[in-house]
Amino acid sequence: MKKTSMFQITTPNLVISELCESDSKLMLNLLNDKDFVRYIGDRGVRTLEQASDYIKKGPIAMYRKYNFGLYKVELGNGIGIGICGLIKRDCLDDVDIGFAFLAKYRGRSYALEAAQAVLEYAQHQLNLERIVAITLPENTPSIKLLNKIGLQIEKKIVLPGETEELLLMAWEA
Repeated sequence: MKKTSMFQITTPNLVISELCESDSKLMLNLLNDKDFVRYIGDRGVRTLEQASDYIKKGPIAMYRKYNFGLYKVELGNGIGIGICGLIKRDCLDDVDIGFAFLAKYRGRSYALEAAQAVLEYAQHQLNLERIVAITLPENTPSIKLLNKIGLQIEKKIVLPGETEELLLMAWEA
């Protein structure tokens, strides 16, 4: 029997729900997308088995620990097009919002629709007073999207063990 996710947000064009191990093909494609590697980083995931493990140790573990995580974003017809959700990183005080979409679904406002829905969920269901995002200064599309949902650049940071400077953007209630 397949476990059905209790978490689901439905928007006019999208269904946002918990990732499960059967989403490993979507995750493998996303994690190896050239823009994902360029702007987010190479996670070293090269096989379906590694992608399944990534989902288990990342999003699924986060759902269990915090009751939120990165979610699968699908079109109404069930086609997985990306991920969008909330992440609690040990190195940041606040929960951050993140997203990544397959190349052929970028530029169609799906990321904006998903990010607005997740931000609204974070505000009204999780009662989060502050949400941040981290991005490379040259990732203009992400910065524009984050601005559209109400996040503003706050400062530049370098995450522990890293050398690359990132923008920390924030939204506050």
